[in-house]
Order: sequence, then C-alpha cells, then structure tokens
Amino acid sequence: MAEFQWKEKVAECLTGAGGFLNICYEALDKHLGTAIENKVAIRFISKNWPADKNAILDLTYKDLTHQTCQFARGLQSLGVGKGDKVFALLPRVHELYVVALGTLRIGAVFCPLFSAFGAEPVKTRALFGRAKVLVTMASYYAKKIAPIRSQLPDLKYIILVNDIDASKVKIPDFLDFKKFIDSFSSDYLIEKTNPEDIALLHFTSGTTGKPKGALHAHSAVVYHKHSGQMALNLRTEDTFWCTADPGWVTGTSYGIVSPLVNGLTMLVDEAEFQAERWYLILDEFQVTNWYTAPTALRMLMRSGFDLGSNFDLSKIRYAASVGEPLNPEVVIKFKEKLKILIHDNWWQTETGGIIISNYIDMEIKAGSMGKPLPGIEVALVQRNKEGGIEKLSCPGSKGEIAIRVGWPAMFRGYLGEEERYRKCFVDDFYLSGDIATMDSEGYYWFVGRTDDLIKSSGHLIGPFEVESVLMEHPAVLEAAVIGKPDATVGEIVKAFVSLKKDFIWSETLMLDILGFARKRLGAVVAPKEISYIDTLPKTKSGKILRRLLKSREMGLPEGDISTLELPI
Repeated sequence: MAEFQWKEKVAECLTGAGGFLNICYEALDKHLGTAIENKVAIRFISKNWPADKNAILDLTYKDLTHQTCQFARGLQSLGVGKGDKVFALLPRVHELYVVALGTLRIGAVFCPLFSAFGAEPVKTRALFGRAKVLVTMASYYAKKIAPIRSQLPDLKYIILVNDIDASKVKIPDFLDFKKFIDSFSSDYLIEKTNPEDIALLHFTSGTTGKPKGALHAHSAVVYHKHSGQMALNLRTEDTFWCTADPGWVTGTSYGIVSPLVNGLTMLVDEAEFQAERWYLILDEFQVTNWYTAPTALRMLMRSGFDLGSNFDLSKIRYAASVGEPLNPEVVIKFKEKLKILIHDNWWQTETGGIIISNYIDMEIKAGSMGKPLPGIEVALVQRNKEGGIEKLSCPGSKGEIAIRVGWPAMFRGYLGEEERYRKCFVDDFYLSGDIATMDSEGYYWFVGRTDDLIKSSGHLIGPFEVESVLMEHPAVLEAAVIGKPDATVGEIVKAFVSLKKDFIWSETLMLDILGFARKRLGAVVAPKEISYIDTLPKTKSGKILRRLLKSREMGLPEGDISTLELPI
C-alpha cells in the first residue's frame, strides 16, 4: 500500500485497452470473451416486486454491451458526439443505465438529474449545461418538461421512456426510447477517448446554496475500480447493492461504474425506501456488499431492530455508509442488534470517489471516517492571511481537509466557473471546505463544513459532535445543529431533533434532552435551545440542509432548494 501509485494504474488501463481510456469500455467491453460476459451485470427490481415475484429484469454484461451500442449509434445519428451533453431525468429503471453507458461509449458527456426534480431545477441545469439530448419518462413530460422546453435553445431531442402512452397525452416532437434503439444495429462501437476527455457532469447537492456543475474525466474509472476494491471490498463473485440514486455522484461512481468494472452482479431497486422491503432485498438476493446512507440507516433504526431480526442478513460481508457523517450510535446499534458492522467513508462530488475510509481489516472507531486510501495524501490545514495554507500536525487539532492533487477521479473543473475552480486549490492541494480532526493513530473525525461551524464565546463548535451526542438520548432519532446569532456570545447552539417512535414531544422531554446534552458536552458546547421537527430537511442524497434550517430560523431567503427531498 505504501508503494501504490495511481499513475501506474492509469498506465495499466491505457496499455490494456490499446492506448485509450473509456469508462464504458472498462465497465463492459473488457469483459467480452471472458467468463463474465454472460454473467448478470445488473438485476433490476421493479417497484411491483415482491407482490409480483416475476418483476425482475436481469441484464448480462453482453446484453448491456449490445443495448449501449444501439443507443450510442442512435445518438450518433442525431449528430451527438464527443463533448455533447446528454441529460437523463429518469427513475432507477434499466433505460437509465443504458443511457449512461451508451453516452460514455461515444465520448459524449452524461449528466444525471434527480427524478424528483420539478421543471425549474431541470431548466436551471439543462440550460447551464447546454443539454443537447434529454431522456425522460413520458409521465414526467407535462409537469417537468413542457413548461420549460421553449426556454432551452440547445435542447434538440427529447427521448421518452413510455411508462404511459405518449400519443394519448399529445406530446410533440419526441423519440420513443424503445423504437429508437431497436432501429439501430448492436454492432460494436467505441470512441477511443483520452483519459482527460470529460465524461461526467455532476451537479452538487446544494447544501450551501446554488449547485455547481463538477466535471469528471474518463480517467476516473481507474479510481472507481480500485477504490471499490479497497474501500468497499468488492470481489467478482459478489452481489452488491448501492442504494444511491445515480442523480447524485455515489449512484454513478459506485452505483454504476465501480461494480461493473469489477465484474460483479449489482442490484438496482426502482422503489423508494421502505424498511421491510430493504431487509427483504438484503435477504432474498443474498447481498454480500451494501453501500447506503446514514439517513437510510437512521430510518431503519426508527422502524425498530425487531423488524430486521426477522430476516437472514448473514451474507452481508461488508456494509458501508456515505453522504453525511455516520453518528457513533448508528454504528454501535447495528453491530449490537443485527451483527452488521457499518464502515463509514468520506468523499465529495468534487473528489469523484472515496478518499477516506474504514477498511474491512481495520478496527472500527465508531464515529470516525477512517484513514486515507493508498496513493492519497491528506492533510489538515489552516488558511493564512496571505492566501496560503499551514499544515497541522498536533493530534486533535481542527483543520480543513486538504488532498494533494493527482488522483484520477479528481474533478477537472466547475462548468463555466473557472475562477471558482481555481480557488479550490492552494499549494498543490485541493481544499475541501470540510473540517476534521485526526487522532494519534491516523483516524480522521468529521467536525463540520467551514460554513457550518458555530462560533460561540470564542469557541469553534462543530455541529456533528453535538448532533452525535443528542442522538445518544433514548428519544432522539436525528438531530441538526445550527449557530443562532446572539448579541452577547456571537452565536448560541440551537438544535432541531426528530424523535424515535413511541416518544411524544413535550417541554419535559425537551428539558431532559437539554440536561442530557449539557452533562455530556459542557455548558459552552451544549445547545441552549431545542426545537422539535418531524423530519429534518435533507437533499435527495441524504445531506441535512442546516443552512435551510438557519435561514428559516432567522427569516432569511432560503436560496436554492431544488434538491430538497423532504420538506419541513
């Protein structure tokens, strides 16, 4: 591990492919002519399952190769080529995965959108990204596309997946997805892209305001492959379930690319979260590797562990979490109640892949993000007045996570915002905006975003520390903490909590939680105010929107809330 070099891994892929690097080639084509080509690549579980036990679609690696070649040829017939943007506004149906890989096959840029987006967030992103093609559902058209279609001058083609009869709703000027790809040959086709050619456009989930368009290159596939092996323990014989939607970066990097590059069978569930269904999927399909979000794990906790104990979860060899910091209480309870050890990891849309992780052979320190991957140099830094950075070496010091540039999945720019991109880098380091500490054994511990830190009576308080302690109270399911302006101390700590089932909010319970937090955290760090909230506002990727809570608390404009999954 000490000698691991990402440049060498990129060179190996270039040599193996004959001098080019294309994500689709690495994910599908490399398996042709091997024992893997007839293996199930993706098992799609319809939302009608399990009522309809036959509502399962299996596509082999060979099937996907043929269908993505057909779609790629179709795109070429429309004049789509290298660098053109193909947007997808689709739920987790098999067409979404064909679109993603077929787009990459010809060197065009794939941009996934959350299927829950309404017309305005679709317009904002499609206009900014100069979408040339949009693939979406016929049932979405009236509400999501019709109101904005005339405002997108670059959008030339709309391809519809007909979940309803489009002819009956009088949708003009569209291509039917099935008829479209069926009209083209599945003869082999691949664009010999360079490692630095742009492949993916991911819009950030907008926890701090207007989303940014992060651009990623084809070289990212090298990182997806090896980080999947190291951080998620992926093996060829595995059945892997990444619950993330491809509308955010995890659902693409580790919900499409990494499992396919590693030649295993992955599951895709069309339905939204439902606790019993999730446990049934883990049991019925004998999932060996499971990658999910802290929000989902907390929702499973809310359903009660007695439910989970009714299912056979013994095949799960490795479980991991990403999206928000994983509170220690979640790790402890899943290990105690279900014998599942959750491995937290940390990365961002901008990093393109997992940077810090708890490995399968590491001792898990509940609440820690783990250690950096091989070939990744991480430092904790402070910015100085001259615009430079100073590295912190004392264990326990709070600093901004900085990563030395050079890993293959690093984003190559913010779309249309070159100056903003340049400001992310100082002295050959990418500055993440996330604050952490590192202990004497090299484990990293998340503190908060730089803009989430609370300054009270001269102290810097990280919201995650306070939220984790609040979650240890028997009644608290989730917590979010903000800084509320105060004339005397600068800011006070204010918390918002949701409750576990069978608990009812009252002043007595509020005082009990306040006292519990004060005893555990001390008077300076503990919340001074607590409010009850039935459901915390989150992005669709599971990140708590603290800035939205703060805006509403202070009566300020809410900013961009297009990725808001669960309104207050």
